[in-house]
Amino acid sequence: MTLSAASGETALVRRTAKAALPTRWGEFTCWGFDALPDGPHHLALVHGDLAAAESPLVRVHSECLTGDVFGSARCDCGEQLDEAMRLIVADGAGAVVYLRGHEGRGIGIANKLRAYELQEAGTDTVDANLALGLPVDGRSFAPAAAILRYLEVRRLRLITNNPDKCDTLTDWGIEVSERISIDPVPTRHNLGYLRTKKDRMGHLFELPTMDSVP
Repeated sequence: MTLSAASGETALVRRTAKAALPTRWGEFTCWGFDALPDGPHHLALVHGDLAAAESPLVRVHSECLTGDVFGSARCDCGEQLDEAMRLIVADGAGAVVYLRGHEGRGIGIANKLRAYELQEAGTDTVDANLALGLPVDGRSFAPAAAILRYLEVRRLRLITNNPDKCDTLTDWGIEVSERISIDPVPTRHNLGYLRTKKDRMGHLFELPTMDSVP
């Protein structure tokens, strides 16, 4: 089955498989989706009965190998994913849409490491991408909207600090009834990264003063 936006855009995803996925947070059903025509394989982890929930909790999460898998302290990605899954299970129903191909805001793992080298010399994440001739943010959240439409989610509470995710879902006719923040925990490793997200990319969260950062 292929899906398209209400405006008649080209179909973006095709469902390929689904299977039970027990996790340390609780039981999920993992749905696989191919991005069309030849993009990466995205996932949707669904907990509980989405159809019975008036406005289920949803997290649209960009793949971050370093944070999600290796627990990198340079970002807050893994922490956000963990907290989102915990919140969804506690709420009874919801989904994580996991978008692959989003590493380093869409520049890929190799370029992300090159950008890290520039950041270690004092460049922030935005200027590091630009110095490499790469986009500041090359991600598209439209596949997440297409996946949610397949799952028949038309109204949701979105776990995000990124207003671009809210805007994309709204453009696809999905009502974001509430935006739920996950406040980051700043450290000496990620403070510059978090400041750039807030000050230069418009993410919505508060940061403590420098004196209170461990």
